[in-house]
Amino acid sequence: MPSAPPPQTFRVKSFGCQMNVYDGERMGELLSETGLTAAAEGQDADLVVLNTCHIREKAVDRVYSDIGRLKRRDGTAPLIAVAGCVAQAEGEEIMARAPSVKMVIGPQAYHRLPAMLAEAVAGRRSVDTDMPADSKFAALPARRRSGASAFLTVQEGCDKFCTYCVVPYTRGAEVSRPFGDLVAEAERLVEGGAREITLLGQNVNAWTGEDTKGRTVGLEGLIRALAALPDLVRIRYTTSHPNDMTDGLIAAHAEIDKLMPFLHLPVQSGSDRVLQAMNRSHTVESYLKLLDRVRAVRPDIALSGDFIVGFPGETEAEFAETVALIDMVGYALAFSFKYSPRPGTPAATMDGQIAPEVMDERLQRLQAAVGRGQFAFNRASVGHRCAVLVERKGKLPGQWLGKTPWLQSAHFIGNAAIGDIVEVELVDAGPNSLSALPLAAIAA
Repeated sequence: MPSAPPPQTFRVKSFGCQMNVYDGERMGELLSETGLTAAAEGQDADLVVLNTCHIREKAVDRVYSDIGRLKRRDGTAPLIAVAGCVAQAEGEEIMARAPSVKMVIGPQAYHRLPAMLAEAVAGRRSVDTDMPADSKFAALPARRRSGASAFLTVQEGCDKFCTYCVVPYTRGAEVSRPFGDLVAEAERLVEGGAREITLLGQNVNAWTGEDTKGRTVGLEGLIRALAALPDLVRIRYTTSHPNDMTDGLIAAHAEIDKLMPFLHLPVQSGSDRVLQAMNRSHTVESYLKLLDRVRAVRPDIALSGDFIVGFPGETEAEFAETVALIDMVGYALAFSFKYSPRPGTPAATMDGQIAPEVMDERLQRLQAAVGRGQFAFNRASVGHRCAVLVERKGKLPGQWLGKTPWLQSAHFIGNAAIGDIVEVELVDAGPNSLSALPLAAIAA
């Protein structure tokens, strides 16, 4: 294969979860360190990295569609790298089916992207889906710039082996990044402009490490250390598992002002039989008791969850139990999905696979229940005063958009800048956002 001219520009396209967003940002930083420049919006890039997600069905088909769309009108194409969980799962198959792909790189190996790029420029295609014992994070460049809100991956992998989930096979076992590395990265993010940091992990509340005094601490210990950073205003974390919601972490919601009153705690189903078939290792009752404990220490907390409809064998009555749970809890936000059989997972070969049209109808009903709860939570917020972290400009003159402490989108008209913390009164609610007035304007 002949060599190619070295690329000058790049684009990283990330799909799926927030951890993929973080990984995409880090790959961009790696490429910038090698001298490449991020392509401007609307311009072709010499190198395109497709950072893929394997959670949903048809993820593989989407990758090949995206590869095809990268072909230019003149018949040429950029250098293409496929990264992320589809890369981990498919490996050599991608190389065989898509000759235009020059690099396939798994989520635990993307620190090798510059070396693989050099091989691609020299005319060699390469695949790296290893899960090395040495952490990739040590090979990544120091963080430099960030927006008002930034992600920080603290934990990767999963040991829970839910029967529907491919993550243990594409991301590996649960691994916690070292305490000192995380504090140092958080400090750099704050120096780069971050006012809020969201700690990420497949099971983020399974994080554990040794603090500066050699004491073993859980996620709450890390949060306490980050809360001591003077210019960091807000801390969040996601995604949590009910089994790892410790007493210390629950107490942190009462004791740490910078820890926002928001908890994403997936339950997946309102049926104990379905939960057992999913290998979720909790019951509806234990989940509700856990929520009660959290609400006891932080009564204003906003709750978020994940739900799967159409898991193999799910009956109409069991689905109704899930809707009843949603109505009972009153989620401020929730994510819902149709069950997708993932190759290699136990659920993919279970009896009782649900017809697509049944899943479609159930998903519509479930999303209606989620929407009712979200709208009710927003309406109940009207009249409250709170701080909004400004994240971007709105479409109207003088309009700004940001997030409340409860992760609601809020917009207001006033004098502000990205990264400002603006005290507002919430004056009107829609299904997906709130209108606000700055308190300075009210006082005037």
